[in-house]
Amino acid sequence: MIYLSRFVFPDGEKEFDFRLEEKRRCFDTFYPFHVLSQRGLTEIEPDHITILYGGNGSGKTTALNVIGETLRLNRDAPYNRSNFFEEYTALCQYETRGPIPRESGIITSDDVFDFMLDLRALNEGIDRRREALFQEYVDSQHADFRLRSIDDYEQLKQINLARKTTQSRYVRRRMPPNVREQSNGESAFAFFTRKIGENALYLLDEPENSLSPQLQGELVQFIEESVRFFGCQFLIATHSPFLLAMKDARVYDLDADPARVRKWTELPSVRAYYDFFKRHEREFE
Repeated sequence: MIYLSRFVFPDGEKEFDFRLEEKRRCFDTFYPFHVLSQRGLTEIEPDHITILYGGNGSGKTTALNVIGETLRLNRDAPYNRSNFFEEYTALCQYETRGPIPRESGIITSDDVFDFMLDLRALNEGIDRRREALFQEYVDSQHADFRLRSIDDYEQLKQINLARKTTQSRYVRRRMPPNVREQSNGESAFAFFTRKIGENALYLLDEPENSLSPQLQGELVQFIEESVRFFGCQFLIATHSPFLLAMKDARVYDLDADPARVRKWTELPSVRAYYDFFKRHEREFE
């Protein structure tokens, strides 16, 4: 399903006109003005899967943030928003095939990192609770306890449990297991599968961060199936060859001058990988 069919960024002429009107104001930066126009990126026509490719500073993240802000998509993590962001997005234009679903959103690497940090903080709290239960077990083994009222019943159950079981069983019975039983990469992949639903537009900013090559392959499969079976559209900023190779993805090369659509096999970084493995081809035999 295609929701966003065209998005137009202001070109250099429109940006120049804006600067003339705003010359009486003094700011250190006019970001995001002049970032995308310098790359020659003035328009994209998103397909089911569209990829913005480029190195650091190419503007691919800026483009995602501009699109997300213009369309008022859901987002969690803050981003580099300057004094001129609203003025810039007001100059943008877009075309859709029907309304943008309200569930649509932008997911950044900061969202993934925040999710993993939250898990870590939660598990650290669980770990502290576990240490306290270890000591509670020892104390209960040697407690001189007398049941005086119904209020003491829970403590009696605790002492009896400690005297009937081993320390490890006592702790497992008294608390839940750690939430994070997975690696950071597995947790990151789980985050994407939870955040991405059905029938919506999703903007993903460098989703390969924290993912191993194997998990990147699983994310590719998840994205392709979300498009094919669940009515999703994706606009992705990445330089991962695993994501660039997604079937029928439309790739915009922001490192080209001007930015343009290219085959993923023509991209410089992909060619560098290809040449490297060709040189070492015999070592794989």
